Amino acid sequence: MSVSYIMGFVIALILALSLTPLVKRFAFKIGAIDKPNYRKVHTRIMPRLGGLAIYAAFIVAVLGVLPFVPEGMLSSYDKNLIFSIMAGGTIIVLLGALDDRIELSAKVKLLGQIAAACVVVFGFGVKIDLVNVPFGATMQPIADWLSIPLTILWIVGVTNAINLIDGLDGLAAGVSGIAIATILVMALVMGFEPTILLSCVLLGAIVGFLFYNFHPAKIFMGDSGSLFLGFCLATLSMIGFKQVTIVSFVTPLLIIGVPLSDTFFAIVRRWINKQPIFAPDKGHLHHRLRDLGFSHRRTVLIIYGIAAFFGCCAIVQSTLVQSPAANWITFGVIVILTFLLQIGAELIGIVDKTRRPVINFIQRKLLRWSPESRTSK
Repeated sequence: MSVSYIMGFVIALILALSLTPLVKRFAFKIGAIDKPNYRKVHTRIMPRLGGLAIYAAFIVAVLGVLPFVPEGMLSSYDKNLIFSIMAGGTIIVLLGALDDRIELSAKVKLLGQIAAACVVVFGFGVKIDLVNVPFGATMQPIADWLSIPLTILWIVGVTNAINLIDGLDGLAAGVSGIAIATILVMALVMGFEPTILLSCVLLGAIVGFLFYNFHPAKIFMGDSGSLFLGFCLATLSMIGFKQVTIVSFVTPLLIIGVPLSDTFFAIVRRWINKQPIFAPDKGHLHHRLRDLGFSHRRTVLIIYGIAAFFGCCAIVQSTLVQSPAANWITFGVIVILTFLLQIGAELIGIVDKTRRPVINFIQRKLLRWSPESRTSK
């Protein structure tokens, strides 16, 4: 089976390397281009639609590898999971490709994302039906009236989270690749074959595309790419671990920690500034790091590092959660990461450039406890 995994990665990598230049020419031909404006960092017209290369490499590689998978290794249920991603992903890519060409409204894109999620849920029966809640029973079943909307919300939310961080060369592709690699490591440990196969193939497609997308980029993935990668991440993180009782509900959140936290802070920022939630702005993580003086390439590498940190936390969390102190480990991880996220957000001004409530509180406490303060008293 390991040969099939390697073969899937290599095929997807070669296909992405071969198809991306063709997609680039096609994007220019049909006018699927990205023009510079006040919100964007690039200064020249760039082709979009790069997601088509990632998608085509993924689909062809999966279909090419499946016949070579040893008989009996994948159950009918496993194949159902694989085809659910392929079917829903096709809808997402078509939606993104249309947006790359004619710029669809936010409502139309949302409806398309919900339709893709419904294909996964109703067409293939893939949904979140069990959840591991800290300080509760090992695994709690969820009724359909809750699991169906929860699954759709998860898929749509993660899909858009990746789309929101697609603001610098190689950023969304790299962060998605790190998240997929995290899922791959965890799936290898748990022996979940369909997730291993899909992760290997998708990672190969991403690496091949990154050759053209890393700074200075020759092509953008566009919404066809960011939405597709977000959809795959959402579905893989859900189907890969939903039947494994040792995995806490925190783990999938850690896997997509960077896009999820950036989306959360964007919502808070727009709410504080009384702006529409879906209104674009220049306050995202990559914008703020650029404003602090980091170069384009260094900004992307910093965010890669943050994504890798979240990925390592997810792997450690999924391993340590087997211990008797699993609930306290989960609680500790949540508290520490929440504190670090808040401090980091205040330092770079991702919500507000002037308000630093937690940092100011800590500084006041340190000043009160300092030897100079005690001497003056």
